[in-house]
Amino acid sequence: MIQIEDKIVSTELFDNYFVCHLEKCKGLCCVYGDAGAPLEEHETRIFEENIDKIKPFLRPGGIEAIEEKGAWEFDGDGDRVTPLMGDDDCAYSIIDNGIARCGIENAFNSDAIDFRKPISCHLYPIRISKIGNNIALNYHRWDVCKPALKLGRQYDLPVFRFLKDALTRVFGTEFYDELERVYEAWKNKEEIK
Repeated sequence: MIQIEDKIVSTELFDNYFVCHLEKCKGLCCVYGDAGAPLEEHETRIFEENIDKIKPFLRPGGIEAIEEKGAWEFDGDGDRVTPLMGDDDCAYSIIDNGIARCGIENAFNSDAIDFRKPISCHLYPIRISKIGNNIALNYHRWDVCKPALKLGRQYDLPVFRFLKDALTRVFGTEFYDELERVYEAWKNKEEIK
């Protein structure tokens, strides 16, 4: 673990390689699991304010789930999450040529909304948690993502570099630049200052 400001960064973000391989995994992270995508409190307001702009980009089953459960819900642990269609698929997931994708991101790419997708989805496979007053950034392993590890190694792309846009979106350019500096020192086994 390395601390940068109030962030505790797992070195697993440096020594694991990752590039999403949608042709292999088929976007299973959008349609497999026992709860929806974790949401930040401010994201729930964004969902509520933009739901009518997002619905045209969703499947009928997703729209039904949202109309029944709401734009978001609490899971069994009391955390804010996206609703599910049945027991698996995120209500915001769509299927495009056999690959699950994000309907919210499609709405964003079509300029219907200015919110790209939930932070937890954009940052995956990084998971954020709170430790006291600090934020921990950890690497989350999932068998579904094994092809992404192979592709990441092929491109020599550490997890954090694959997620540059997401990390910059959430924590800013200065944090990402510092992460790069720390990575270079870590890789070269230099003292990290």
